[in-house]
Amino acid sequence: MFARLAVTSVLALPLLAAAAHCNTGPVQCCNSVESANSASAAGLISALGIVLDDVTAQVGLGCSPISVIGAGSNSCASKPVCCQNNSWGSLISVGCAPVEL
Repeated sequence: MFARLAVTSVLALPLLAAAAHCNTGPVQCCNSVESANSASAAGLISALGIVLDDVTAQVGLGCSPISVIGAGSNSCASKPVCCQNNSWGSLISVGCAPVEL
């Protein structure tokens, strides 16, 4: 019985690692995800001098990476997202799409 549990656990590790990354970087947990043309996002985008081609893009505000290590204790109160551009630290992430963990 223990051997089956150990094998199942080992086989599940790559799936957990794959869920914690997207093709543009680590999965992010953001305080909020909204349209780039919303009042709060537009103000921050303007203040940082960010130029967006798609003004309807989804942006994440107050984001931090979700790590696999501690996945049980490192929960995300909002929906986890995969974002195309995380160049502005935790302030704003651009081109976000929800992901399932």
